[in-house]
Amino acid sequence: MRIECAARPEDAGRRVDAVLAELLEGQTRSGVQKLLAAGAITRGGAALAKNAKVLPGDCFTVELPEPEPDRAEAQDIPLDIVYEDDDLIVINKPQGMVVHPAAGHADGTLVNALLHHCGDSLSGINGVLRPGIVHRIDRDTSGLLVAAKNDEAHQGLAAQLADHTMYRVYCAVVTGTPKPETGTVNAPIGRDPRERKRMAVTSRGGKPAVTHYRVLEHFTGYSLVECRLETGRTHQIRVHMASIGHPVAGDTVYGARRDPFGLNGQCLHARELSFIHPRTGERMTFQTELPDYFKTLLTRLDRTK
Repeated sequence: MRIECAARPEDAGRRVDAVLAELLEGQTRSGVQKLLAAGAITRGGAALAKNAKVLPGDCFTVELPEPEPDRAEAQDIPLDIVYEDDDLIVINKPQGMVVHPAAGHADGTLVNALLHHCGDSLSGINGVLRPGIVHRIDRDTSGLLVAAKNDEAHQGLAAQLADHTMYRVYCAVVTGTPKPETGTVNAPIGRDPRERKRMAVTSRGGKPAVTHYRVLEHFTGYSLVECRLETGRTHQIRVHMASIGHPVAGDTVYGARRDPFGLNGQCLHARELSFIHPRTGERMTFQTELPDYFKTLLTRLDRTK
């Protein structure tokens, strides 16, 4: 929900967070600070820093998020289970499935399916909307992810994400051919200051992000690439590949606004997942084939030597 809010004459010189906490019904100062950090409050189209001061005659645009559902409910949704034991479950998520309930996606998510399949056997660290969820992949990205069935497994897997010992390898079709054909994009990612729903390479407020890539196959105007995540920022591969001039095919957010292939989102698949089992200490590696939508696109492209 978008709200336009004008500052009062006596507010000039005060902090924006303090003023908007007074002007916006139901908002606390800490809540306004979270909105500022997310880029949801703008002045003249530009996002504001958390310590911004009010200028005379200021008018602010505030994008308030839709309320999230109270809790996730179990739903009988088929799952492509790659591996399962008493501690964890590895799923091959289809393109188009949201990982957990949120505003605009109250049901039909991976979490709803997991609750039906696992019952109460999911970790509770991330609360009632994200039980078991250790890491996420985008709705229109397909592929492997692991969920935890208890808090101990969750903590062990989350620690591997933090110290980069969980390996995640993706395949993507990108426009053009990256040069060099094997390389690393090391560029911080944060909210796009001009459009809060997008992410961007930015030094201001960005978090470290590293993606290693290599070209696997050449096509006329496109390439099949492999991307290995060292970090796991929101939209990381999509943002990084677009930042070097090679956006993922079908990505109308970070690439061309019109998709010439009629895809239902970006051509990006989490092909390989490797981690140390939090109970046994065994290194476990899982791979999955490219999904049909991905294979279909490859058959439509002209291979080059």
